[in-house]
Amino acid sequence: MNWIDRLERKYSRLAVKNLTRYLVIGTAFVFVLSLFGDFRYIASWLTLEPSLVMKGQIWRLVTFVFVPFVGSFWVIFALYIFYTFGMALERYWGSFKFNLYYFIGVLAAIAAAFLGEFWGGRVTSEFLYMSVFLAFAYLNPNYELLLFFIIPVKIKYLAWFDIIFTVLSIIFRPETRIVALLSFTSFIVFFGKEVFDVYLSPRVRKLDRQLRRRKFKVIASSVKTPEIIYTCCICGRTSKEYPELKFAYCFKCGSDYEYCQEHLKNHEHIIRH
Repeated sequence: MNWIDRLERKYSRLAVKNLTRYLVIGTAFVFVLSLFGDFRYIASWLTLEPSLVMKGQIWRLVTFVFVPFVGSFWVIFALYIFYTFGMALERYWGSFKFNLYYFIGVLAAIAAAFLGEFWGGRVTSEFLYMSVFLAFAYLNPNYELLLFFIIPVKIKYLAWFDIIFTVLSIIFRPETRIVALLSFTSFIVFFGKEVFDVYLSPRVRKLDRQLRRRKFKVIASSVKTPEIIYTCCICGRTSKEYPELKFAYCFKCGSDYEYCQEHLKNHEHIIRH
């Protein structure tokens, strides 16, 4: 049992059931209000502005999740996708785990907002939606989604697009750089160890074996085998000068004396005392 399961056993009663539904309804409500002239700037009252939070507008720590990050028709598509994947994750995990996953992302976004005060960053709900999408794609990689309600696409390919988009945001969008970087927090907390053990660790071990093998080959090729030269103690000929000759030791004289094939049986034995 991991720490998430232990938390669920203790605090499952605190989970908000159907959290996705409330988030979608709240976001849709804010979007509809923004269409009326009197509420055109409602988003500016709800977005996460750390300087205003420090002045007492603490509701912004919560309400920013209801601010649509896209407009017009696209908000309908974004809410539909979020509702589909969020409800599926909640059914799969249960309310507590889905709450935990989402609110870890919220806390990461809040941290990014306050860090962004020093670098001019801003925070939206964009990457919270993406983190939910990424979790669903990891658990159901072959699920087919009708892109624009027409084109069937496996969700794992869209997930890679999501990751690439996030990385490009980190590189080229300074205003969302920090929140984009921290948007992976929920995914790493829930799936980081599994991703490392299943996908990264085998590749790291394989790369390590390849490097060790290459290093061994380099060392082995640099080590020269010493050349053994035999010298006949009678005629002085050597195995290097006369490679066609055979050399051996006399069993009576011992290994201190070497003889060529001509003198091996034709010499006076040296008797040791």
